[in-house]
Amino acid sequence: MNTTDAVIAAPNSHKVLLENDNVRVVEVVILPGQKEPMHTHEWPSVMIVDSSTKIKYYTESNEGIEYPEKETTKEKPFLEWLAPEALHAVENLDQSKTYHAIRIEIKQKN
Repeated sequence: MNTTDAVIAAPNSHKVLLENDNVRVVEVVILPGQKEPMHTHEWPSVMIVDSSTKIKYYTESNEGIEYPEKETTKEKPFLEWLAPEALHAVENLDQSKTYHAIRIEIKQKN
């Protein structure tokens, strides 16, 4: 496994809930004010965000792009399709709320 893989490079914010030959389901937790280490995601995925916060997304060159908090609840999460991601990090800009999501990574067969 790649040493920049999210689970290895950012283990405090990425926890594997289920993994097999087809998918990897990862819980993503970013505590208030916390910035993850730089990491990658090898496979395309569905991101299910059930506790959104204002975040800053950092690219490999450390350029930061801010994104507003999305309206989410456990009953009505925000869903999005994500392509594989190059080296990046995410910072939770909220000082009192935890960012929480489930990322379902679809393993591509070569």
